[in-house]
Amino acid sequence: MERELALEIVRVTELAALASAPWMGRGDKNSADEAATLAMRAMFDSVSIRGTVVIGEGEMDEAPMLYIGEEVGNAEGPEVDVAVDPLEGTEIVAKGLNNALSVIAVAGKGNLLHAPDMYMEKLAVGPALVGKVSIEDPVEVTLEKAAAALNKNISDLTVMILDRVRHESTIKTLRKVGVRIKFLSDGDVAGAMAPAFPEAGIDLYVGSGGAPEGVLAAAALSCLGGEIQGRLMPANADEFQRCLQMGIDNPYKVLTMEDMIGTEDVIFAATGVTPGEILGGVRYLADDRAETDSIVMRAKTKTIRFIRSQHFLPNKEVLHKVRKLQASSEPSDRARKLSKDKEQAEFNQSSKEPSATAAKA
Repeated sequence: MERELALEIVRVTELAALASAPWMGRGDKNSADEAATLAMRAMFDSVSIRGTVVIGEGEMDEAPMLYIGEEVGNAEGPEVDVAVDPLEGTEIVAKGLNNALSVIAVAGKGNLLHAPDMYMEKLAVGPALVGKVSIEDPVEVTLEKAAAALNKNISDLTVMILDRVRHESTIKTLRKVGVRIKFLSDGDVAGAMAPAFPEAGIDLYVGSGGAPEGVLAAAALSCLGGEIQGRLMPANADEFQRCLQMGIDNPYKVLTMEDMIGTEDVIFAATGVTPGEILGGVRYLADDRAETDSIVMRAKTKTIRFIRSQHFLPNKEVLHKVRKLQASSEPSDRARKLSKDKEQAEFNQSSKEPSATAAKA
């Protein structure tokens, strides 16, 4: 894949973050998610790829745009698989909490796992623990191996896990063993990435979360030198059959990084919507400007770029279109109308705009 594609992709996550940020703390997760989705879909038309969405907002009959199988890009670049989460952490934004992201991963065609929309058991670690722990071990054994590999006392380990009722048994075990626990209200991708950032202070990420988010996390960790292992958790016969239909012959097998993202190059980009351990959130400045904090990475080179951009909001036509649509249409209808009406073409055309970015690192 072209190296310039990385910066094209981060422009898309920036606009999605800018579109959803005004909904922070307003208690409306659906409008926040819709704003991010509308902006992301529009911006994709300026990206030089022939992309197919393999992880998106749902099936064609469930989502009006960024649905599984939808073609994105300007049809002038490489053929790629695209995985998106326009707003990872809709509840986070609605409640004004931390760690909401806009996320995209891109890989060569046929490399990204078509992960069904169900739970996945996960174990994510940073570079120091790659190949040294296994999702098939009991949690207690995993912690013992991690402590030995990191030369730490078990009581000095910090484990991150989503704060969910379904994790009650795992949390009891973690407390019994005596590790430190950091709870995550939402934001499965950010949580799985955290062990790969020393400044986050997280040694392992455990528990279950969305399977599509597992693939996005695998893309990020491949660039960071970390690792995620996963195992799908079909809850019934329908979900089991769904796995088979998506080409997963054994839904209960352990999924490796290679299973989830292949062995070729991967590009991952994320922009913070609200502040978190890894990225800052959207900040509004004087004189109609806003600042975004992003990360964009490439697996092939292991290059990690942190990008802080300042945007002059009056020049962001995509944002004006999104706000106009959200103000003028019924919440349940406007996205579907956008995908069907002639207004779609005008909306997408407005995405071709310059953006000044300054690298932080």
